[in-house]
Amino acid sequence: MSVSALTLVRGRRTHLVNLIAGLNASTRKPDELVVAYMQDAPHADLPATDFPMRNVFVEGDEMPLAAARNRAAATAVGEQLIFLDVDCVPSPTLVERYAETAGWPGGIRLGEVLYLPAGAIDGAIDVDALDRIGVRHPAKPPIATDEIRPTPSHGELWGLSFALSASDWARAGGMDERYVGYGGEETDFAARLECAGVPMWWIGGARAYHQHHVVHTPAFQHFDAIVRNARLFRATWGRWCMDYWLGQFAERGLIAWDADTITVLRGPTAAEVAASRMPPETLFS
Repeated sequence: MSVSALTLVRGRRTHLVNLIAGLNASTRKPDELVVAYMQDAPHADLPATDFPMRNVFVEGDEMPLAAARNRAAATAVGEQLIFLDVDCVPSPTLVERYAETAGWPGGIRLGEVLYLPAGAIDGAIDVDALDRIGVRHPAKPPIATDEIRPTPSHGELWGLSFALSASDWARAGGMDERYVGYGGEETDFAARLECAGVPMWWIGGARAYHQHHVVHTPAFQHFDAIVRNARLFRATWGRWCMDYWLGQFAERGLIAWDADTITVLRGPTAAEVAASRMPPETLFS
């Protein structure tokens, strides 16, 4: 069975270098890596690999995340697609575990992600050290390395690390490219998967390590996109997504929000955006 790894990139060259290093150290290498660049040119002087790397370019000043994933999937030749956020370094067994669970349980499979503090990777990747210092997101379950566990809800989907067959990707219709910028496209895709009857599982042993980057709480820097995409999701599915962010915007007087509508009262000021930047020890929002 052929396996394509796929990632989306805007900036973050060092993170991409570390992702490639993780794939190079895999017990089962991918058959290719597809990099969807949301920028004009690829990064130069990337590490050599013993599997092909292919680039695709996606235009858009705002982050065209849904479109970039669709282009990456359309470019990939693998029967199985492994989507990795560029911030994620795969553990040595991630590709192998996603590949060996393709037949059973199949469906869409989620691997656990440990969040790393700033400076955790400086040179060679020490997986044992990353296991010691990585922190699980409090909203995500612990899972044994050999465990396969059904998810309680398709809403568990997150874009950092997941795998599914190319046929299931097509069966769900890919991602809705009306979502532009931060937020909503993954939750929409999860709903598409559920409607298409694609089951979802947590897969032990498919661990990845999330490389540190600046976190904003609330996500004021994505205010316009979150509001726009939340409205789109509500119009499509009859319910809200990104309730956490919307609640924070409402608490701070930026929006009025009820069961049916969002009314923008004002946008965040430059000072509020700057103040939302969390200290470097903050791992997740």
